Amino acid sequence: MTDKLSNNMHCETILFLRVAIIMGNSLMTAALDPTIITTESGLNNLKPTEQANLPQRPVLQPNETVPVTGNYVLKDPAGMPCIKVSMGVEYIVIEKKKSSYFNVDPTTTQTTGRCGEKEAVLSLAIIGEGGYLNLTFEKEGNLTYVSKIRANLAPGKGIKNYPGVIEHEKLFPTAAGRSLKCYSQTEFHLSENLRVKIVPLQFQAFKLTNGKFGKEVECRADFIKKIIPIILGATAVGLFLIAVLTFLIIRDHRRQAGYDRI
Repeated sequence: MTDKLSNNMHCETILFLRVAIIMGNSLMTAALDPTIITTESGLNNLKPTEQANLPQRPVLQPNETVPVTGNYVLKDPAGMPCIKVSMGVEYIVIEKKKSSYFNVDPTTTQTTGRCGEKEAVLSLAIIGEGGYLNLTFEKEGNLTYVSKIRANLAPGKGIKNYPGVIEHEKLFPTAAGRSLKCYSQTEFHLSENLRVKIVPLQFQAFKLTNGKFGKEVECRADFIKKIIPIILGATAVGLFLIAVLTFLIIRDHRRQAGYDRI
């Protein structure tokens, strides 16, 4: 009887060990399989086909196209907007004197940042760790401006990143409570290999009434574009008048000289 009981216990022990080994192998397979993602509840939450639909890293293009204009709003902890920006963003990567381009898609961009009394930062992150663009706004008295632009583009896993920054600037100075609007292309040279082009652009920081843009202020580039044709036209008219006056003076002088000879 004792031998029989011992044999039964031995068989049960072997069976238990086999089940444990099978379960352990299954768990190890699930842990090593990258297509299986397990939530805290232990359920497989993401299928391989769904994983393929996740945002991909930026893909550089050989040709330049107009970027899509996105609207970005940053709110303070009380839910009040402290920065509002409307712009299209294009990254320009330069390698071996050859330019490649990437346009930011507003639908795959996450807006974060911080709101302060004298400094506010708008951060636009490309989903999938593809890069970012940070704009730092500062306020001095009744004047607001962009003091720093920091960016990074990561076109692909294992591929060189392209960081860049310009700082200690006073870009786009605007009176508080007003928005700056610019239709002209604005290109920033952030590093030897990275440039960022913004077009068109409208922004306002620190003081927004009901979350809307205030009275628009024209940027310097747009003003210069308007004033140059006026200057050229005025110059052309001035030269024409000078030529006419010179002709009339010379003609009158010749007439007077002829009368003297008679």
